[in-house]
Amino acid sequence: MRHLDVLLDPTLGGIVDMVLWSPEPDVFEAASCDGSVRFRRDGAHFGIVAVHGASPFADQSPDRFAGLTAEQSHPFPDRAHNAYPYAFEQVAQLFDHPAAPDVCVVHSAAHNWQDQGGHIGEHGSLGVVQARAPFVIAGRGVRADGYENRVCRLVDVAPTLAALLGCDPPSGADGVALHDVLDPAAGHADHVVGFLFDGTNANVLYAMARAGDAPNVARLIEMGSAYEWGAMSSFPTVTLANHTSILTGRFPGHHGILHNAWYDRARGEQVITNSMATWPWAMSHLVDGVETLHAPIHRAFPGAFTASVNEPCDVGADYSTFEFFRNGDVSAIPAIPEGPNGPEGIPHATERFVRPSKDYAWSTTVDHLCVDQAVSIWAGEYRDQAYPHPKFMWCNFTLTDAAFHEGGPYSEIAAASVRDSDARLGDVLAAVERAGAFDNTAFVLVADHGMEETNPAVRGDWDAALRDAGIKFRDEGYGFLYLDEE
Repeated sequence: MRHLDVLLDPTLGGIVDMVLWSPEPDVFEAASCDGSVRFRRDGAHFGIVAVHGASPFADQSPDRFAGLTAEQSHPFPDRAHNAYPYAFEQVAQLFDHPAAPDVCVVHSAAHNWQDQGGHIGEHGSLGVVQARAPFVIAGRGVRADGYENRVCRLVDVAPTLAALLGCDPPSGADGVALHDVLDPAAGHADHVVGFLFDGTNANVLYAMARAGDAPNVARLIEMGSAYEWGAMSSFPTVTLANHTSILTGRFPGHHGILHNAWYDRARGEQVITNSMATWPWAMSHLVDGVETLHAPIHRAFPGAFTASVNEPCDVGADYSTFEFFRNGDVSAIPAIPEGPNGPEGIPHATERFVRPSKDYAWSTTVDHLCVDQAVSIWAGEYRDQAYPHPKFMWCNFTLTDAAFHEGGPYSEIAAASVRDSDARLGDVLAAVERAGAFDNTAFVLVADHGMEETNPAVRGDWDAALRDAGIKFRDEGYGFLYLDEE
C-alpha cells in the first residue's frame, strides 16, 4: 500500500482531496490525509463500517454553496468545508465496472491543472460545485413552479423525459422519474427538446437569467421549474461520462463510458473518448444492452423520429450529426467562411472573444452548426433531406465549456458564452414555434457537470511523487491510477 502512503501524505494535501478504492466487492473506502471512511453496499443501501479521523464524506449536503453569492464567498473550499452529495453511490458505481482503476485520486477544489495543461475553470471531482449542473424543465406536462430549493441527479433526466412523453425509461436506468415536477393533468408532451450547455456553472446561469442576461433561459424557468441546488453529475464529473449518463439514465460504471480516458486491462489498451478523433465512435465502449432514451421512444411510438444534434451519445437516433462523420460524409455539414482572425459572419457570436480565442472560435462554429441543423429539421428539411417534426431532439452546445474553462466561471468570457448560447437556444425555441408545436412540447436544459474556479497558486502533480517513490503505475484521465502498469 505504498501508493496510499504517498498520496495521503500531508505534503500533497493541497492537491489531493481524497483517494478512493474498493478493497473487496461491495466495500469501498475514501481517505484523505485527515481521515477515512469505509462503507458497505447492501442492495440500494449503504452503511458505514468504520471511520478514522475526519470522514471525507461527513457532509453530503446538496444545498452547500447554492446561489452565486454563497459560492463566490467560499472560493475553492477545502475538504473540511466542502460537500460531496450522493458520495457513497457515486464511489460505488464507478468500481462496478471491470475497467475501473485500482485507485482513484480526487483533486482538491483549489488544484489548478496548469502542470497538466489545465485551465482556470475546472471540474472532475466529487465536490458540490464541480458536480452541480443546472436543471431547468418547462413546457407541456411540466409544473410552472419557477425556482425551487430542490436537487436531482443527471441520471434522473432520461426517466423524467420518458415520463413526460408517456413511455418507459431506458432499460436498466439508475435514475428515477421526477414526478413531483410533472403536471399529469396537462397530459403527455407530444415532443421533447433537450439542451445541454456543456460545463455550465448552475449558479452563474441562474444569476444571469435573473438579471436578464439570459432571457430565453429565463423564459423556460418562468414557464416551468429550475432546481436551485442543481442536478448532480455522476463521478467522475467529466464530459462524455455524463453526456452518456444523461441520455441513458445510468451511472458511468454501469453504462461503460468511465471517463474521458481510461485503461482497459482486459484488452491491454488505453481508451480515449473525448477527442475530435474519437467522439464519433465513443459509444462503441457502451456496456452491452445499454439503451439511450431513443430506444424506448421508438418502442412506444413506432415510426417516431428522433434527432441527436452535435451529441456523441447518439445510439438509436434517427438523425445524428456524428453519423455524418462515421460515414465519412462530412460534406453534409456546411462550412463556415473564415477570415484572418477566425470565423466571420456567425450570428450570436461575441466578436471580442471569437477573434483572439481559438477555442471560443471553434466552439462558436460548432454551436452555430448545431442551431442550423436543429432549426432546419424543425422547418422540415436539412441539406435537401425532408424530416418530420421530432418526437425527441437533443442539442449539445459546446461554447460554454470552452469559455468557463478558459476564464473561470465568473469571467466575462464565461458570461459571453452564456449570452451567445442563450440566443442560440432562442433560435431553436422560435423554430419550434414556427412549426406550430410549441404548446405541445416540453423542454429541458442541463449541463454535463459544473465548473469551479481554481487557485493558480495551488499546483502540483501527484504522479511525480509516486514516480519518486518508485511506484509503477499509469494515470489515465488524471486520477485513474492503474497500479503495476506503465
